Parts: sequence; C-alpha cells; structure tokens
Amino acid sequence: MASEPMPHTLLSPYRILDLTDEKGLLCGKILADMGADVIKIEKPGGDPARRIGPFYRDDPHPEKSLYWFAFNTNKRGITLNLETTDGQELFKRLAVSADFVIESFPPGTMDRLSLGRRCLEKINPGLILVSITPFGQSGPYVEQQYQVTDMILWALGGVMSISGDPDRPPNQISFPHAYLHGGAEAAQGAMMALYARSVMGRGQHVDVSIQQCLPMCTMNTMQYWDMYKVNLPCGVYKRGMVRADGSSLYNPRLWPCKDGWVFLMVGGGALRPLVLSSEALVAWMSERGAAGGLEGCDWEAFDSTTITQEEIDRQRRVIEPFLMAHTMAELYEEAIKRKILLAPVNDPKGMAESPQLAARGFFVEIEHPELGVRLKYCGPWVQLSRTPLSAWKRAPLIGEHNREIYEQELGLSREQTITLKQAGII
Repeated sequence: MASEPMPHTLLSPYRILDLTDEKGLLCGKILADMGADVIKIEKPGGDPARRIGPFYRDDPHPEKSLYWFAFNTNKRGITLNLETTDGQELFKRLAVSADFVIESFPPGTMDRLSLGRRCLEKINPGLILVSITPFGQSGPYVEQQYQVTDMILWALGGVMSISGDPDRPPNQISFPHAYLHGGAEAAQGAMMALYARSVMGRGQHVDVSIQQCLPMCTMNTMQYWDMYKVNLPCGVYKRGMVRADGSSLYNPRLWPCKDGWVFLMVGGGALRPLVLSSEALVAWMSERGAAGGLEGCDWEAFDSTTITQEEIDRQRRVIEPFLMAHTMAELYEEAIKRKILLAPVNDPKGMAESPQLAARGFFVEIEHPELGVRLKYCGPWVQLSRTPLSAWKRAPLIGEHNREIYEQELGLSREQTITLKQAGII
C-alpha cells in the first residue's frame, strides 16, 4: 500500500542559519517554505528590514511590517550580536549542527567576524555557505567597495535600459525586484550545493552576484546586439521591435478593453499556433460583423520582416474597437473556447480573486495571534504529490525563539540567557 503524503517534509532534515537582510530574505523563505528549519538571526532589537513598509493597518511598528511578514514565513527567529566575541562563539555552536549559512554582508565581513568559509568548514566540513551580494565576492566593483541599491542593480544588470515608456527615461520596477532575483538564484544554488554534498561529502561556498542574475531578465536584448548590433530601446514593446535592417515595427501586444487591458498576439507566418489564433480571432469578429475586411488576411503569409507599419495599423484600427466593446472576463472566456492567444492583464485585485489560483490552493491564511487576525498570504508555488508544502506559520517576533534555541537546543541555562540579554549579546 502506498504511504500517505507527509506534509512539509521536503527539506525538514536540514537546518539553515539565515543572516540575510532585504537583499537575501527570499532565499531563506523559499527554503523555509520547502520545510527546512530556518533560523532567522537578527540583531538585538530587530532587523532593519522590519522598518520596510507597508505596515499592518498603517502602524509603522517593527512587529507589523507586511514586508517582513511576507519574506519570513515558516522561520524561527533569534537575536544575536555577531560583533561580540560571545556572539560569534554562540553562532559557531549553532553552525556545528547547521547545513547552510545564508548571509548578505559586504564581502569580507564574515572573515572579519571570524565566521568566514575557512573557519566554518573547520567546525563543520559539510556546511554550505551561501553569500548573496550585489557583485559577488570578487571583481573591480568589490575591490572598490561600490555601494548600491536595488535600483542601481536594476540599472547595472541591463534591465532598466528597456524598462518604462518610450517617451520617458528608463525606470525601475517599483518593488525591489533585483533583490528577489538574487534570493531566488541563491536558493537554487544552495540546492545544487546540497546535491553536490551528497556526492562529495563536503560543503562549499555558493557565491551569488545579484548583478550576474539579472541579464537573463533582459530576454532577447543581448541576442539583438550580438546578431544585429542594435540596442533595443526603452519601452521596446510600445515603440516597436527593431528589425535586422534597422527599421522598427510596432505590432501591439497590450490592448485596451472595456475594463482594463489584455495581452493579445496577432500575426502568423511560420508560427502555426499564432496563425490559428489570428484566424480564430477574425472568425469571432466576423460572426459579430466587426471583421472590417480582415477576413481576407493570409496569416500564413504574415512576415514580420517585410510587413509595413501601415498594414499593422490598419489591422489595429479594426481589432481595437472590437476589444473595447468587451470586458477582460468576456474576452478571456471566449479566447479559451476559441484557442486565441489572449490573456487578461491582472492587477493585484485580479490576482487575489483568480479562480484558477484559488482552485490550486495558492492562497493560505496564517494566524497572527498577537494581532488577533488571520492574514492571507501567497502560499505554495509548486504542487508536490508526496511532500506538499502544506504547513504555514507567521514570521517570528523579535527574539521569539531565543529560549527555545539557546536553552533547549544549545543547553544554556536560564541565568545564562538572561545575562547574555542584559549584555546586549542576544
């Protein structure tokens, strides 16, 4: 008889010491959501990330940061001052039984604290150290101690050059997006190192450069430069794609409708699914008497390298009024029936009310007893048949698990923890 799935056990044998700030919080969250025992280590008094808003009911309190809530679910939390000798010794004791240490300090900080890779591998050869920094541990930017923000990384990673509208300067994505890419890549690197440890029997250093994670976000812009020596401009999808001959073609992908926007691809050529989609769209428009002469279009002959902007604009003048006569929901429902390549552009409200995400159990409610409420969170991003991600708990309060970890797990006495707290070590 097949055994029943065990909840939240994918990484449950593994312990992680999480020293990251906002640059790397997502790494620990991903691993915690997968079941690892992640211990978030903060400075006494709380981590600076607790001061990042928005805040629950707009109360700027370190225990009410929604940013903190979102990136620290399923973690335990302790306070520890690593700038003190006693704090460093306590950390080493924790590291003896840990599988990972995740940190986002400036390069050299862990060595200065006597907690660098060489020190940690002496006390625990299997330990995997994951470092998440703007430029990694080496290179001229590191040697010159460049200081950056998420926005600067977005710029240096090349993504900002194509972000924004064509009639304005480049802009960043409003949320700290570069940091999220760095944290996600770090989690992947950590899992690669864990697999390597199962083969080699030793841990290693996972050195993550956030800047290095970002060029993949530029999609095909780097290939355009390699092939055509053309830099795609800011707002390329609003300005038009650059063609090999240097001309540009604006074939819209975002279309207005009655209550918002939809993503719709119109075209064809060698892309058979796009041919069928365009034919299905025109057939629907024809049924409503709104095809405007598009019935005769040969979508198989559509060639984006030679078609004129005038022809694209003519198609657009017919298609746009048809879309404007329908809501996002109406367009999406019909697109599914007719196999048209169209999707609504969801805003946060649309995401929260998505029947597909609800059916998949994506949203979970987590109890916050100190607030007297249950808050809705983004939950499992993947469905695992035998080890589902099904256990969820709120982010830890400041020093919430100090006694549990220091006294019950490290064996310190109550008197010792009181003394350490009074000395500002925990």
